[in-house]
Amino acid sequence: MAGVSYRTAFIVGAGGGLSASLARVLHAEGLKVALGARDTDKLGPLRSALGAHTVHCDAAQPESVAAAFTDVERALGAPDVVIFNAGRRVQGPFIELDPADVRSALMVNAFGGFLVAQEAARRMVPALHGAIFFTGASASIKGFAQSAPFAMGKFALRGLAQSMARELSSFGIHVAHFVIDGGIRSASRPGSSEFANALLEPDAIARTYVDVLRQHRSAWSFEVDLRPWVERF
Repeated sequence: MAGVSYRTAFIVGAGGGLSASLARVLHAEGLKVALGARDTDKLGPLRSALGAHTVHCDAAQPESVAAAFTDVERALGAPDVVIFNAGRRVQGPFIELDPADVRSALMVNAFGGFLVAQEAARRMVPALHGAIFFTGASASIKGFAQSAPFAMGKFALRGLAQSMARELSSFGIHVAHFVIDGGIRSASRPGSSEFANALLEPDAIARTYVDVLRQHRSAWSFEVDLRPWVERF
């Protein structure tokens, strides 16, 4: 990648949509790509197309996250770009929410972000080099009705990213949080002709991640908001 020295990217919470676009654009820029997911079978097409390394990773389980990083390090070298893209959405009327479902969502959306970021930082701090990116959402900054668990997790993830950025930037680690403020176009959400402009294109989002990755350390961004030009905010 011109102008930077990143070599290996590990995307946790990989699948279709945005994570697939991130994998493709990073591969096109010359990085080796590792993909982590609870279900690696769904990663077959990306693995074949990109020669990507795939590994089982349950973001909410410390042992699984640690084992996944060890696996990636042995196969490709320690990742110097780590993107946390995992998430679990739980919705419903507040008084009807199942506490077990809420706990599960928080374990993925918040605790999972911590586990992945900690394993990444343990490898990046000694090298004084790396980038850790978090995928946020509208719920990162705005709690919607009947979406309390998702807002709780995404608010926590944003706070984690802020704290990490202030602590780790002096070690040469670029921490950034991306607020994806709107729906992302996908095969299951193609968008109607009436609302053709209302969805974000995943390839366009992925290119923005790479633009931030390219930033000179004298002018790093911590947070980038991305939304369709017709989205109200």
